Amino acid sequence: MAGSLVLSQDYDQNSGIETNESITIYFSSAVDQVNLEESIQIKEKESGQSVNFNLNFFSENKEVRIQVIGLMKPGTTYVLEIEEGLNGAMEGLFLGYSVNYTTQSAASSLVDFEIQGAEWIGNRRWANEAVSFSLKLTFSKPTALTLEHLELTQDGVAKELLLEAGDDDASWFVKSADKLKDFKKHTFTIKDLAQAAEPKVLEAFTLEFYTGKSEENKFPALDDAALLTLIQEQTFKYFWDFAHPSSGMIRERNTSGDLVTTGGTGFGMMALIVGIERGFISRSEGVERWRKVVDFLSKADRFHGAWPHWLDGNTGKVIPFSPKDDGGDLVETALLAQGLLTVKEYLDPNNPKENEMIGQINKLWEEVEWEWYTRGGQNKLFWHWSPNHAWDMNLPVTGYNEALIVYVLAAASPTHAIDPEVYHQGWARSGAMVNGNTYFDQVLPLGPEMGGPLFYSHYSFLGLDPRSLQDQYANYWDQNVSHSKIHRAYAVQNSLGFVGYSAEMWGLTASDNQAGYGAHSPTNDIGVVTPTAALSAMPYTPEASMEALKFYYYSLGDKLWGEYGFYDAFNLTDDWFADSYLAIDQGPIIIMIENHRSGLLWNQFMKNEQVKAGLDKLGFTY
Repeated sequence: MAGSLVLSQDYDQNSGIETNESITIYFSSAVDQVNLEESIQIKEKESGQSVNFNLNFFSENKEVRIQVIGLMKPGTTYVLEIEEGLNGAMEGLFLGYSVNYTTQSAASSLVDFEIQGAEWIGNRRWANEAVSFSLKLTFSKPTALTLEHLELTQDGVAKELLLEAGDDDASWFVKSADKLKDFKKHTFTIKDLAQAAEPKVLEAFTLEFYTGKSEENKFPALDDAALLTLIQEQTFKYFWDFAHPSSGMIRERNTSGDLVTTGGTGFGMMALIVGIERGFISRSEGVERWRKVVDFLSKADRFHGAWPHWLDGNTGKVIPFSPKDDGGDLVETALLAQGLLTVKEYLDPNNPKENEMIGQINKLWEEVEWEWYTRGGQNKLFWHWSPNHAWDMNLPVTGYNEALIVYVLAAASPTHAIDPEVYHQGWARSGAMVNGNTYFDQVLPLGPEMGGPLFYSHYSFLGLDPRSLQDQYANYWDQNVSHSKIHRAYAVQNSLGFVGYSAEMWGLTASDNQAGYGAHSPTNDIGVVTPTAALSAMPYTPEASMEALKFYYYSLGDKLWGEYGFYDAFNLTDDWFADSYLAIDQGPIIIMIENHRSGLLWNQFMKNEQVKAGLDKLGFTY
């Protein structure tokens, strides 16, 4: 051992050894002095130069102390070796021994730092540093530090620093002259200014950290009710201002041109009800828009009654979602039908115009051949059918995921209903969709590990009311509440060390990301948070979702808030913010906030007698 330090065979741990340190070796039995003197050597690792030393023997030759003659070189790695075959009183063969150690540098080195407010989040990251940057530095010895030694940069741009002496000659305080940008990666560097031929005076050091939120809100404060209304109204504009001009259908995303989405249009149909009730548009304006959409859907491509995922908003012709997905999409059809039936219940049969539309919606609804999508009478529904590729996609709709609404509507159909066994064997997989495990103290009744993406708890429940919904497999309110709480707890734990994850920034779901698009979840996490995840969980976790909403608006609003509400997603670790809006992410925000506030969409959809009959048929209570 060197001093009081045990030398490890992992030489990286043997650092900071004093240049005049003696090394003591302990043997299990006595060694031969002459033989040891011939078998032991110390040399510089890099140059191979041998070092002269004296040996002193103690404890009947079981303890040997090595003292280097003179001083070892500072900041140098040495190798201590004992050859095999050492003689003495030891039993058995001595196999040799080698250990590396490094002496303490003569230069001053940083031994400790305290960064104001920052926390170590793992994965080599410091985060949440205050924008009024302050750093305390403690060195190994008195150090004449100057601003020339220091640099702080953000995206390669240097920031002005201030330097103050600490309580002693070895400590200093570094501060930024101006507040740093919030939620940005910064690099702090201590530079060794010595020229090549000069001895090193100061050991170089680099620290990367991320700033936290600004001390000021990005927008003026509103009361909670006003803030919720603002979020709904701004998000509503996507479905009103940006709907396709010819058809009224909803574009897939803000760059989609004539490409419109059937499932997203179902969300848009429901969003218009919110718009009317909140006074964003008049009832007559909403009815006229619904009429345009229903007329378009009556003439658009359908495949055994089911609409495709994508349509051309001018012609109504299918736009393939993938090479073989150019026919009916039963899940998108169900999301559209959920919207149509909700609108139908909202319309007034005593108003001739509205009553005519009720008849049109009934016709569209009754023409969907749900049972045909059992692919010849199998006890499960299939997602796709194409006139060109038949069943080549071969994707059964099985639980648990976002598609519960498919089986509810298939059972509720007055013309093409499925048998209950299709639900129990196909969707519930004879009970195999049950989970029952506990994650973060939350029992999850159904689904994959930690519940999957949060849209599983949103899409089917825009109209289908989960508050008292239960069948033999789960209580669906408990399912959705647990799923949401698991996501929040996962973000608080932040085991992967992503920047910003916290009680106010949480929720993973399908969205755009810095590399394209992905279905993000606790088991598929790349640091991307999507506002719709926590905001659409508002009925399930009202306080936690409101906390997230305020963070997104007040702390990130300068980067995250735009023409149609919150942009789709962001990643603080990679300093990436989407500039996109997606219908299937914007829709649940306005709808689920309204369900939290008034139950409006739940109440309308659940008025439908055929839906209730379908739930009865499948064994639900509600």
